[in-house]
Amino acid sequence: MDKGHMASNGQVPSAPDVIVDFLGNIMPFKELDLQLLQDVARHVRVDFFPKGTWLLTMGESEVRFLYLIQQGGVKSFLTDEEGQTTLKDYRGEGEYIGALGIIRGTVANMNVETVEDTFCFLLPRDIFLDLITSQPGFAQYYLKSFSEKVVSTAYTELRKHRVARRGDEDLYLFSIKVEDIIGRTLRRIPVGASVQDAAKMMMRFSVGSLLLYENDEDNIVGIITDKDLRNKVVAAGMEMAMPVRKIMTSPVAAISSQAVCFDALIKMMSSGIHHLAVEDNGKITGIITSHDVMLLQGNSPYMLFKEISTQCSYPALYSLAQKIPGVVRNLINEGAKAGNIAQMVALLNDRVLAQLLRLVELELGRAPVPYCWLLLGCEGRKELTFKTGQENALVYADPEDDYQQRAAAVYFKELSKRTINHLVNCGYPVAEEQIIASDSRWCRPLRVWKDQYTTWLKGEPFAGVVEKGSFFDIRLGYGHKPLFEEIRAKIVKDARKYNGYLISAVNDCTNWRTPLAVFRDVIVEEDGKQESLFDIKEKGLAPYIHFARILALHYGIRETNTLARLAILAKEGRLDGELAGRIQEACEIQMHIQLIHQLHQYEVGSLPDSFIALGKLTELEKKMLRDGFELVGELNDLLQSLVKGIHKRQR
Repeated sequence: MDKGHMASNGQVPSAPDVIVDFLGNIMPFKELDLQLLQDVARHVRVDFFPKGTWLLTMGESEVRFLYLIQQGGVKSFLTDEEGQTTLKDYRGEGEYIGALGIIRGTVANMNVETVEDTFCFLLPRDIFLDLITSQPGFAQYYLKSFSEKVVSTAYTELRKHRVARRGDEDLYLFSIKVEDIIGRTLRRIPVGASVQDAAKMMMRFSVGSLLLYENDEDNIVGIITDKDLRNKVVAAGMEMAMPVRKIMTSPVAAISSQAVCFDALIKMMSSGIHHLAVEDNGKITGIITSHDVMLLQGNSPYMLFKEISTQCSYPALYSLAQKIPGVVRNLINEGAKAGNIAQMVALLNDRVLAQLLRLVELELGRAPVPYCWLLLGCEGRKELTFKTGQENALVYADPEDDYQQRAAAVYFKELSKRTINHLVNCGYPVAEEQIIASDSRWCRPLRVWKDQYTTWLKGEPFAGVVEKGSFFDIRLGYGHKPLFEEIRAKIVKDARKYNGYLISAVNDCTNWRTPLAVFRDVIVEEDGKQESLFDIKEKGLAPYIHFARILALHYGIRETNTLARLAILAKEGRLDGELAGRIQEACEIQMHIQLIHQLHQYEVGSLPDSFIALGKLTELEKKMLRDGFELVGELNDLLQSLVKGIHKRQR
């Protein structure tokens, strides 16, 4: 076999300052203190390898150095007994070769050849192993299990280099803990006290809520607020002498004192409450209000949430909906990850939808039967951050007779058509696939939906549906919750009973070809084709989303959010915890890259897409992308094992 040039035997000493400068700009060396970095640099040498040089030979070469590529590039490939080669990776400036062989103490497991004239800094094996032993982050980095510090560095780079801060943005929601905003003394009253006594106490201490206790002041059983007094007593004409237990809310919604204020805000908005008890080691130590959290921000998501909730006209909702993407920038600079931001955006989008449907209901009158509006795909997973396309459906209760059936068909056709049009005016375009409730195929009674899910889960085809996966990522957007619960229960039951869809979905995933490598500013495919733009949605995130969906269906998990599905799978022992963590990291960083890319597009007036220019990514981001590609292979192996297990049980 012609192996071109063989690796050089002579190493040329290099100026330590040059080496320190180089190492100080690449991970994980940049995390070392300067003195240690200088000590390491004294052991490093530079070597030059012409194009076509074999640095390592599979199954033969002893790995004596960690090769750090200073200039040029290399490719890694396997060679079988017939001499056929399989390309496995490309690496360029700032990347490395040989780490795994050194850590495992094995000979090279791949051939490595330079693809152009290449300079490498060579770090001796023993020095590298000393760093692996003494610096925990090193082992994690080179074994593709990123430490919290490395991941934090990646998010910091994303914010620092590509989202310029504005003067009116302050870092509060993710930097201040709940315990730090408790601004008033905790006030309690016995559960048997009168409403009048409670009102007097609120007025005396200028507070808007009281905790109710029974027997012992630490035995908190409920809460009342000034709103309860207005709505449940004064407006209802109730006696002031009645005990406060009659109007209390129980149990008391609470949050840990160590949670950050963003978590408190999400809990208040999703629950529709304004007061949260603060717990420390199981004991309530204070109360915080929505006003306390709102004071942390000049441009509060909660203020926008409240404004949307009070609007009674379509133009006002159109205008407020257009403000939602503006929340994204502040949350990024606050330190929010893409998963956090998507939660907040979902809450705001849901509120817009609810207000629109209420207005449409007022126009059309009462629905002939109960119904619910389903959110699908990205919206169903709470993974939509910018308005890149509606996916929704409508299910209504089974009519009792032909007359009610005709009335329901007419009513929901008009309701869905108007609602879809209003959502478009709010800035939510219709997705290319046009899976929307105004299409009669996706606006149907409960029994038809149940039959449809059984058909899909059996694996039978359904004409006109490009991607059925969206229909298994559903959540309730608005309406009659029991209808939604029936649909979801049907999915869980039939997914355990029938395996046709799961087997088909696994085959689709394992036939998926993820990119091979990130080389400089291009993506390299398995066939060697290179692209400067990377579709991070379809070739990056999609494998993780499909993997989590398939396992969730197989194990009867009702959650639809990808990160939450992975967490539940790990918690229930269905997925190795370390692997679940790696998938979550890969998923989060790619979601974040996409988010910031779309933020730039939104701010210049372009339609958000998922095509990432590789030249704009840092070396750390490129590495995390590449390691994510390798991770997909592990996931496909797990899915294939799952299918084998299904076939075995069917025999």
